[in-house]
Amino acid sequence: MSTERPKLQGPEERKISLIRNPVSLIGAALAATSLATIAFLFFVNFVSVRPNPYIGVLLFMVAPAFLILGLLLILLGLLLERRRRRKGKPGVIPRFPRIDLNVPAQRNAFTFFVSCAAVFVLISAMGSYRSYEFTDSVQFCGQTCHTVMQPEYTTYLQSPHARVECVECHVGPGAGWYVHSKLSGSYQVYAAIFHKYPRPIPTPVANLRPAQQTCEQCHWPRKFYGAQLKVFYHYGDDEKNTPRQIRMLINTGGAQPNTGLPAGIHWHMNIENRITYIATDAQHQVIPWVQSRDMQGRTAVYMAKDSSLTPEQIGKATKHLMDCIDCHDRPSHIFTPPDRSVDDSLLAGRIDRSLPFIKQQGVLALTKSYNTTDEALRGIAADIQRFYSTKYADVYASRGTPIQAAIADLQHIYQSTIFPYMKVDWRTHPNNIGHFYTPGCFRCHDGQHVSSDGKVIPKDCDTCHTVLAQLQSGVPLIKHEEGIPFEHPVDIGDLTQVSCSDCHNGGVGP
Repeated sequence: MSTERPKLQGPEERKISLIRNPVSLIGAALAATSLATIAFLFFVNFVSVRPNPYIGVLLFMVAPAFLILGLLLILLGLLLERRRRRKGKPGVIPRFPRIDLNVPAQRNAFTFFVSCAAVFVLISAMGSYRSYEFTDSVQFCGQTCHTVMQPEYTTYLQSPHARVECVECHVGPGAGWYVHSKLSGSYQVYAAIFHKYPRPIPTPVANLRPAQQTCEQCHWPRKFYGAQLKVFYHYGDDEKNTPRQIRMLINTGGAQPNTGLPAGIHWHMNIENRITYIATDAQHQVIPWVQSRDMQGRTAVYMAKDSSLTPEQIGKATKHLMDCIDCHDRPSHIFTPPDRSVDDSLLAGRIDRSLPFIKQQGVLALTKSYNTTDEALRGIAADIQRFYSTKYADVYASRGTPIQAAIADLQHIYQSTIFPYMKVDWRTHPNNIGHFYTPGCFRCHDGQHVSSDGKVIPKDCDTCHTVLAQLQSGVPLIKHEEGIPFEHPVDIGDLTQVSCSDCHNGGVGP
């Protein structure tokens, strides 16, 4: 039985719509299915309490792409069918359609077409904008490629910047950097699909936008000055998990004379003083060459004593202008070391400090090498239970609830800070704030960087902070301001009987 279409002649063929061809019909079916899918996903996305990134990908990227493909197939089919008919009967089908708005049927068809086109353009514009918004969202950045970006997304949610959109730091304002980020993102999508990504994902130090165009949109270095009180809590590895407290002033300082003498940590901000440096590694942890320029325009060059850089290498090397990120390099993705994490849990009471050696055993369990997260969770539970069941059988028998709570918190710490699949932990991404776990400040302030006239970048604790007191188990080890009573400059009697606001109203006194 023949499957060929019956050959119609002249007027009979012209009565049949050009859309009745296999290519256009396939396109119409594809477009209709895509449109129905978009409507359904839009409804699901609208009623969802928590937006799902995969629904967003389908709704704003995949389904619209198939809809456009279907419409293009309809157009292609029309053109091919028109060409076929013209070849069969030249002159029967005109080269271009004749539109006569005086004919009611053509006028209605034209109005219908223009109305549908306007609606489609409006929907496409709205969809394009929503697609643009979605690709800039935290869900898209952190959850679409959830395996690859799990370490960054998990730590971001726990960071001080958890309510700041990813693109505000990684892209910033302006069309140029937006286009740059999307071009870079195209390769990242390819790398994620075909597993071409490195583990761990490297920190984008080399192509970060200058901090003046990102960080300083919220933080204003010109208004920084003074010092900040900071209290650090640590717990010992002994049986009693002995607490230790350090109180100090962090000499934040300022960067310009309008807010006080440029001094302290923010002296380094490139406002009145400018610091440039050469790093010999990708993470900027090794800095053999530093140049400073002060308010008067005087410059000084400091070289590390053990540096092997030649003048030619220095001349060709990339010189980085120091900014916020050189110290605040983990503002959102902070991989806290196990020692610090357990200290924080003990301080918050999530882990019971009365459990003997819990600090020591918790850190030991967290720092073991595991191939997978599931293996780590089982290993942490087994190690803690084994320790107490063998070393402290009475505690194990009577303190089951605190032990289980400690295990649960240690497991949570592991899941939040250590990621075996991506080979990420506190060692892969050094934090340059301070110098406790990484060189940090001591990359330059090591006492080994010397200028040609003998000046040394100091390694002086009091440059950046002033220790006020150190206490162990509540007993002062050292104290500076302890025991010095406050004296009012004017004798107003018993200070316990008055409030400061009785006199200090911010204006002229009584």
